[in-house]
Amino acid sequence: MSEQGHGGVAVSRALKALGVEHLFTLTGGHIFPILDGCHQDGIRIVDTRHEQSATFAAEGWGRLTRSLGVVAITAGPGVTNAMSALAQAQFNRAPLLALGGRAPAFRWGAGSLQEIDHVPFVDPLAPARTVTDTSEVAGAVVRAGQEALGLPLPYTDEEIETGVRFGRGPRFLDFPLDVLFNMTDLTVPEPVSEFAVVSGYSPRGLTASGPSIGELIESSERPVLIAGSGVYLDGAEEQLVRLAEAAEIPVFVNGQGRGCIPADHRLAFARSRSKAFKEADLVIVAGTPMDFRLGFGEFGDAKVVHLDSHPSLIAQHVKLADSAGCRLNLLLRELADDIHKAPDTKAWVESLREIEDQKRDAAQAELTSTQSPIHPMRIYGELVPLLDRNAIVIGDGGDFVSYAGREVPSYEPGCWLDPGPFGCLGVGPGYAMAARLAHPDRQVVLLYGDGALGFSGMELETLVRLKLPVACVVGNNGIWGLEKHPMQALYGYDVAAELRPGIRYDQMMEALGGKGELVTEPDQIAPALKRAFESGEPYLVNVLTDPSIAYPRSSNLA
Repeated sequence: MSEQGHGGVAVSRALKALGVEHLFTLTGGHIFPILDGCHQDGIRIVDTRHEQSATFAAEGWGRLTRSLGVVAITAGPGVTNAMSALAQAQFNRAPLLALGGRAPAFRWGAGSLQEIDHVPFVDPLAPARTVTDTSEVAGAVVRAGQEALGLPLPYTDEEIETGVRFGRGPRFLDFPLDVLFNMTDLTVPEPVSEFAVVSGYSPRGLTASGPSIGELIESSERPVLIAGSGVYLDGAEEQLVRLAEAAEIPVFVNGQGRGCIPADHRLAFARSRSKAFKEADLVIVAGTPMDFRLGFGEFGDAKVVHLDSHPSLIAQHVKLADSAGCRLNLLLRELADDIHKAPDTKAWVESLREIEDQKRDAAQAELTSTQSPIHPMRIYGELVPLLDRNAIVIGDGGDFVSYAGREVPSYEPGCWLDPGPFGCLGVGPGYAMAARLAHPDRQVVLLYGDGALGFSGMELETLVRLKLPVACVVGNNGIWGLEKHPMQALYGYDVAAELRPGIRYDQMMEALGGKGELVTEPDQIAPALKRAFESGEPYLVNVLTDPSIAYPRSSNLA
């Protein structure tokens, strides 16, 4: 006789089959059976103070571990609270499964608590469905989890052609309360366990005529390769380095592409982007959209090639010399094999390295600045030497985190996490929870703008309550710097850009049960950071920085 259990246990058994070990959540009556099932089956329940943070934590888990991140959120406001995080997961192509509670089906339309149909407003961000039969719960969870991971599944030709429900990214299921409480057979379908190339993928370029991508590389004189988050999420870091070395091509990174080629590799570049993007004769963009971060794909007279995980992700607004949509580990491996003679890029590489060295030397004055109020760059001058090679650095803020993106090197894959192109603030604690749970023996650093801290500051209590040591560093300039300085440049004045100066976020951390200290002078920074790393508990270093300093920003956002 088959084992029986309620719908919540069917959920947990399906999650176990998918290899899930952590469920991020904020409790609510509509998901009690899911919590009960996970408790019974030994899945760790990680509970936050806000559904948005729980969903960010699940997204962060998926992005850091390249495995399925799962969040359970209660009906109505639980789901609406998660919407920004679901949108961010969609932008980041994160493997995230959101499980929502729902008012009971047998009373639907009678006005039950938090009765609202989630599917119409969630579906544009995360393909969504309601599971209405308890016997279908386990199968639906396994299927949605595999879809979120981008595993090969049977799809219709239309789905493959459009990519609408194809490939890695967030998925959403909700379950009426009575469906979760009802009893069912706990047989769970066997998940697909291996990646594969399926119909609609091509590891070759999509251009029918003309030179291949390999031939474009071989005939170039000033090539550039840009690697984004998709390279990491597709597990293509080794193939990236192999291609770079085979082609002697300089590599720039963004997002989670950071660390896919070590920052100290001879072909890794960061500070010479302007020269590279203006003077290159071939630009290959892999695993990232050609959005505002890349000047919308405008690279002067260069030929442009776009590579990504699926044909539906290839840029449509840029004239391309070629493109290919395929798992990037497969694609970059094949491109490396196609390089039979590397182009002579020695002079090009040396010219970029010269710019790198000049800009690195020029930054030293700010990294070692003794000015008071503290220059924000001085924080990174003190922080970077204290970081282990595999430290995980999380950015949650505007200008303060922009400095980090410029000055904090990444030497290993999966060591950098920021909001990505959706740019939602408040991600920090959720991402930090995921990082600490996934890598309990590494340094985890959360870089917080003081504005961003206001979105999710109560989650510092979650870090304390769950005993998750994270070194939090707040760049506290008392303003919305990303808005204040540009408004002043545009209009000669600014509005709605001030915060109260000198807020004691360190005392807030202490009130929540952690450790904190205030830093007001440059020579206090390093000792405070060392104490944070050595404490073995959640620790917040509140650094008061100069609000008059504007990050030198030139990118076009519109």
